[in-house]
Amino acid sequence: MYEQIEVLACGMHALIEEKYKEGFNYLLDITAIDYSEYVQAKESQFAVVYILRDTSFQKTLLIKTYLEDADIESITDIFSGANWLEREVYDQYGINFTNHPNLRRILNHHQFKGHPLRKSYPITQGQLSYAVDDLSDEMNNRLLSKNVVCSLEDGTFSECNKDLMFLNLGPSHPASHGTIRTYVALDGETIEAAVSEIGYLHRGFEKSCENHTYNQIVPYTDRLNYCSAISNNIAFVKTVEEMLGVSLSERAQAIRVMLLELSRIEDHIVCLAAVLVDMGGLTNYWYMYNPREDIYEILSKLTGARLTNSYMRVGGMANDLYEGFGEELKEVIKKVQYGVRETLALIKHNRIFHDRTQNVGILSAEAAINGSVTGPNLRACGIAFDMRKDTPYYGYEKYDFDVVVGSVGDVYDRVMVRFGEIEESIKIIEQVMANLPEGEINVKDAAITLPSKEAVYTTIEGAMNQFKLTFEGVKVPMGEHYSSLEATNGELGFFIVSDGSGTPYKVKVKAPSFTAMSAYPDIIEGSQLADAILTLGSLNIIAGEMDR
Repeated sequence: MYEQIEVLACGMHALIEEKYKEGFNYLLDITAIDYSEYVQAKESQFAVVYILRDTSFQKTLLIKTYLEDADIESITDIFSGANWLEREVYDQYGINFTNHPNLRRILNHHQFKGHPLRKSYPITQGQLSYAVDDLSDEMNNRLLSKNVVCSLEDGTFSECNKDLMFLNLGPSHPASHGTIRTYVALDGETIEAAVSEIGYLHRGFEKSCENHTYNQIVPYTDRLNYCSAISNNIAFVKTVEEMLGVSLSERAQAIRVMLLELSRIEDHIVCLAAVLVDMGGLTNYWYMYNPREDIYEILSKLTGARLTNSYMRVGGMANDLYEGFGEELKEVIKKVQYGVRETLALIKHNRIFHDRTQNVGILSAEAAINGSVTGPNLRACGIAFDMRKDTPYYGYEKYDFDVVVGSVGDVYDRVMVRFGEIEESIKIIEQVMANLPEGEINVKDAAITLPSKEAVYTTIEGAMNQFKLTFEGVKVPMGEHYSSLEATNGELGFFIVSDGSGTPYKVKVKAPSFTAMSAYPDIIEGSQLADAILTLGSLNIIAGEMDR
């Protein structure tokens, strides 16, 4: 659980500054709530919510402030990670953060009219972009901060006091990992300044959640980090289950742990294979990618789908493990270990690999904490924060595994941390399978779990129970709650507001890729152009999770 404080908007900045000095120096997320259609009257239409964590990574603080109007002071002077988080709230809700250095849209395109997460915005109203945002004004501000003066005319730079070339990296390039576009100013091969936009993949996940029941949302979560879909399933239903106050059986918890770690392995394999291809190591790609296909095979047999598994349910999961799952998983693990071993044999003492990755794309520990970076990218900086150890859930405290950390925070550390985490995940999976408890996989509560097919077909009670749960959804008690877990890319959290119905009033995703991407321009400035490609790959940005 966490502490929650409500404060007037005029005193919010001072309170956060005070809490920062007390040790709450890690900003997890910022979001807003539009209460205009809420069942209970609130002090005002909008509230802004800040989620902070302290230096021990064990205490969480939620600060909420109701707004008299749509203005509030920016906290970018305290947390650099607030930059993109505040831009998202501005874009989605129209909240104006005064003194923000670059308050512009970030998820929706620059020609978008209105703010889609306001309750008054019609969910069916799509809008097209007819012109590219040239990013010249943002680049100009970036250059001015480095004492580079340029003449900006008609969206282009006509003259600068340095001989610079302006270039777009992506989005139409495989190394840009999705729809990401980075606009760079080059001094020869060196990046003088960089600004990034995440593109227009935006699918309105959070808006769609407001029109679907809780279990209907599970397939949507698959499309967040589609490289480890089950971890998104689990993070979402975990939050809902905490709001319901239900506890899973030991077997259900153990299966979730095993699948979380299997998802971590398959996601890390994608990241590592892509980084090695980006530097020209295609052989490594096949050593890493072939075992991932075997993981897909057993997940397909277990869930009925290869990529977007939709396996979890509120209160449990769709079905139990199939007969022979354990034996097949052991064989897959052997193939993963072989792929990792052969890949490391090719790169561990390879001078080209070391030259391309060591002291490249450095993210310091201080910058990572202040920039709200989490997961392997944070641990690569030497910060040993892992929710499985610091705030354990699902019995993680029972398993013997190590937290893998780096020291420099460069591309090399981010790559090697992920290699190490694959080995640690295998250790956890082996412990789970060796001691897998018997028991039910779903909670025994007719208000949460669907009845058996036999009960549906043979009893009126079962048929009615099925009908009500399918059409009305699981009724979640009125309230607001944040919960998270250690997903592949770091802390994946959900902040849910319930009005007591079977459909959430609001859902907000705390996406680790979003804040990692916000740190990217700072990391690559001063580096070579080719190094920027490896740096992006090593951060493991997943577009669906980042853009939602």
